Amino acid sequence: MTATDRSVELVNAAAQAAADKLAHDIIAYDVSDVLSITDAFVLASAPNDRQVKSIVDEIEERLSKELDAKPVRREGDREARWVLLDYVDIVVHVQHSEERVFYALERLWKDCPQLDLPADAAATHGRAKEYAQARAADDGPGGDLS
Repeated sequence: MTATDRSVELVNAAAQAAADKLAHDIIAYDVSDVLSITDAFVLASAPNDRQVKSIVDEIEERLSKELDAKPVRREGDREARWVLLDYVDIVVHVQHSEERVFYALERLWKDCPQLDLPADAAATHGRAKEYAQARAADDGPGGDLS
């Protein structure tokens, strides 16, 4: 079994919305062969809580307006460290970069096929690492970004 056309449509819209709000390392997995509750997972991250919230809001708005899809469940809003949007056909995880590294969902789903994403979303691979390196360089001698 593979993800349905509707699921792929939702994945692409969510991934593009996340990319438009500068999410890092967007990836999607077809989990339909191993889970019966959903077809796909979308993972994205951001370096701070405010951006996590912004990405989540954009995904929700885009899927609602363009595809008439509303999440049946939204979790993690209060802390904005890891927000889950459950659309039944897909589940979107937007995580703070630290949570993304700690929980490493990619390790859990690495045996599942990755779904192709829009070019903007695919281009985000490695962005979290680049951001961390730039941040470390700016926090070096004589420069603190905080």
